[in-house]
Amino acid sequence: MATEAISVRIPTRGASHDLRAIKVVLHREMLRFVNDRTRMASMLLQPVLWLFVMGTGLGSLVRGSIPGVDYRTFMYPGMISMTVIMTGMFSAGSIVWDREFGFLREMLVAPVARGAIVVGKCLGGALVATAQGVIILAMAGLVGVPYSPALIVTLLAEMFLAAFTVTAFGVMLAARMKNMQTFFGLMQMAIMPMMFLSGAMFPLANLPSWLHVLTTVNPMTYAVDPMREAVFAHLDVPPQVNAVLNPGVHWFDFHVPVPLELGLVATLGLLLLGIGIAQFRRAE
Repeated sequence: MATEAISVRIPTRGASHDLRAIKVVLHREMLRFVNDRTRMASMLLQPVLWLFVMGTGLGSLVRGSIPGVDYRTFMYPGMISMTVIMTGMFSAGSIVWDREFGFLREMLVAPVARGAIVVGKCLGGALVATAQGVIILAMAGLVGVPYSPALIVTLLAEMFLAAFTVTAFGVMLAARMKNMQTFFGLMQMAIMPMMFLSGAMFPLANLPSWLHVLTTVNPMTYAVDPMREAVFAHLDVPPQVNAVLNPGVHWFDFHVPVPLELGLVATLGLLLLGIGIAQFRRAE
């Protein structure tokens, strides 16, 4: 008796499959965020403590030198950045978690480009970090920042750009790591210098030359400064106070404009994304 051959069709890789893979990975990141309330609370705790506890304490020391401005208003853009950085890096760290439990291998053998998985992870992490930042954004009125629609839209766009770049950086780090302990140790080593040298907690004016150089070469400075520029553009601040708290970033005598700063952040994000994709193509 002749046996009838059964044809097996293997899905071909294509743009539609890659777009669907991006959507699936992005959706999975959003579900993780929504279902993990403990993570949401813990990611908010540190920025809120810095803003309302440290900001109030430091503000009492410098109140006389910045008349008419609450120091927490100055720190507000930095705390948005801190929320975005921490959330984006933790989202990227889920790659290591997936590798430990075998889920990442299942994604890598799927008939989609590995680059699609990385893009989905970065977009998902950026959306999650931006959503987390919205909670800090809602606290604007508590620190003297107006609820201006133009300001909110501007900050949301800048938050997403910063979140995408930070998530791409985290994905690049996590691409070849085998355990969470190594990743979180490296993450802490990367996050703290980036935050402290970004001008998130102290003004960039009148810094010692060595500290000025470090803040200038820190990529996160170019994510924090546009947010601060946007906030101070909607405040009625005396010119001398604005010059101290919102001096901008300078390359020697050149004042770096906000569009160039955002362009640098976007370029870095795309570069890190490309490196992350290359890392994944070489992984297992």
